[in-house]
Formats: sequence, structure tokens, C-alpha cells
Amino acid sequence: MSVTDLIKLEPIGVVKTEAIGKEVRAKKSISRLILHEHLTPALDGLQDFSHMFVVFWMHKISREHRETLRVHPRGRTDLPLLGIFATRTPLRPNPVGITLVEILKVEDNTVTVQGLDAFDGTPILDLKPFDSWDTVRAARIPEWRRRLDKE
Repeated sequence: MSVTDLIKLEPIGVVKTEAIGKEVRAKKSISRLILHEHLTPALDGLQDFSHMFVVFWMHKISREHRETLRVHPRGRTDLPLLGIFATRTPLRPNPVGITLVEILKVEDNTVTVQGLDAFDGTPILDLKPFDSWDTVRAARIPEWRRRLDKE
């Protein structure tokens, strides 16, 4: 496989949520991750973790928006114009989302989580449990990002 080969991903399931619009970004939002039934055994042991990363395809991002290379974070012109890879914008060449969520319940082929910022019907690509490798003690964050966190 060369770096120019096409990569084909197949969703493992879909997000179900009643949150709409800006509600989706609320950390209190509850979502159900409905995995394909044949993947139910792959969830064994997940209930022993409190948190996990959900990797998903931001299916509402248009082809045109995927060509965006620079943005003002959250569309705010009072913040610097930055390359998309320095931000958390959904406007990306490959609109892959990743969110750390709290696991509330694992039952059959469904995982109920809190804090997922994905819309109803979003394709799920992968689930990864949070562990000590995911912790950084002294992360460096730019001033503009600290400013956003305070607001």
C-alpha cells in the first residue's frame, strides 16, 4: 500500500441522539451508540472503563468545506487566523471527529454515553477506551485557546 492509495472505512454503527443544533456541543448531552449486532462481542469489558474516545465521520461537512485550510477558531475574528490542524474545527480534508465521552451503560450492541458532540445519524468509525497513556501532565496550550476555555 502506498501513501496515495485510497483508504476505505466502514462504519461500525451509528449515533442516536435527541440533541439538535448547538445542543450537540453540550457536555451533558446523552447519546446512544448503536453498533452493528455482529460487533456486540467486541464490547465485552468496555463497561469496566469510565471513559472512552468515540471516533466518527462528520457526515454533514460538505466537499467544499473540506477544502478549507485556515479558520478563525469558532469563527471568531478576534482570535487568530490559524491552519485547521491547529484548531478543533470540523472543516477538515477528512472530517474525522474524536471526542472523549463518559460511558453510562453498555447493553447488548448499544453504548450509552454523555458528552458526544455528534449529530443523530453520525457514522461511528471506532471506540477506544481511555487509559493512562491518554494523560498529559504538562500540556502546552496557546493563549487564544485558554481564553476560549475561560468563556
